[in-house]
Amino acid sequence: MPDSQSDAITLKQRINELEALVAQQAAALEATRNEAQQLRTKLEGENAYLRDEERAGRGLGLLLGHSHAIQTVRRAISRVAPTDSTVFILGETGTGKELVARAVHMLSSRRDKLLVKVNCAALAPGVLASELFGHEAGSFTNATKRRVGRFELAQRGSIFLDEIGELAAETQVHLLRVLQERVFERVGGNEPIPVDVRLLAATNRDPVTAMSTGALRPDLYYRLNVFPIRLPPLRDRPEDIPILMNHFMARFSRLMNKHISNIAPSTLNRACDYPWPGNVRELENIVERAMIVCEGDTLEIDTDWLAAPAASAAVSEQLPLAGQERRSILEALNRCNGKIYGPGGAAEALGLRPTTLYGKMRKHGIRRQPGANLFV
Repeated sequence: MPDSQSDAITLKQRINELEALVAQQAAALEATRNEAQQLRTKLEGENAYLRDEERAGRGLGLLLGHSHAIQTVRRAISRVAPTDSTVFILGETGTGKELVARAVHMLSSRRDKLLVKVNCAALAPGVLASELFGHEAGSFTNATKRRVGRFELAQRGSIFLDEIGELAAETQVHLLRVLQERVFERVGGNEPIPVDVRLLAATNRDPVTAMSTGALRPDLYYRLNVFPIRLPPLRDRPEDIPILMNHFMARFSRLMNKHISNIAPSTLNRACDYPWPGNVRELENIVERAMIVCEGDTLEIDTDWLAAPAASAAVSEQLPLAGQERRSILEALNRCNGKIYGPGGAAEALGLRPTTLYGKMRKHGIRRQPGANLFV
């Protein structure tokens, strides 16, 4: 074979090798670019959550107080936080469920990782699975690129699912698999992704009622209900109201550059008598409104802002039947100084046989506080 032909073949082979090498390098570069984009998306998400955590410090007043009820909550947080157990936070709107989740996370070994928060009620059912578990590019219309979900973002940290009772039945099934198998799949994907996340969940619904109506799967409830923490409504701890009011007054004084250091006695009395259907969040808003209109150094709240009879009726209407029954039993027990049966006991006051009352107490998880005649 002539040298020129041999050289041509060698040159062609070399060109083919170079083209293959270029193609390989291009593929590697594209993969690196995709990884960098995913990392950037994840870091942007983490930064957003970290900024949110900084702003969230304003809610620390929600767990202030010296009442037995709030001390019980603090003890529960301190006991469960060092573990990796699932926490199920129960309470009415405005009682501070997110603050409890943040306290559990910050006292845990995962404190250096993210606490990712998801309001299940604020997301449309059609996008909730994508938000929680992410999606692959092309998995649905407008899914032009892979998206990292909240569970993946919370890897080695904690995830707080607020208003979990609003999850669609299909999403509850996916969540149950995550809790059982510790893996999930992105929407449109088929690759199992291991997950190391601590779950903190919350609801303002009565879970027993939610199960009876089919809104909450019983198998999911029993997975969530590892360590329940029930937050007391503000009307059940009126002794904490002066402490909370002073806390909010001091904070808003700094923010508004005002010098308000006193609370009118009449205002304090009305605040302690008011049932606060919106709980601590409502109290905070009322104090802020009063601070805005206050012109002296003494805080006063307009009497029209606290309409106790109407508010009390509204609270009863908002509570589910099971919640109303539980509240009635607690009120009777505490009014009777913990006496359950016999003359002057809670069973007599409620018109129930003692055995029936004991059964209802077990159903609602009502128990006596250690060393006291108060029930929670």
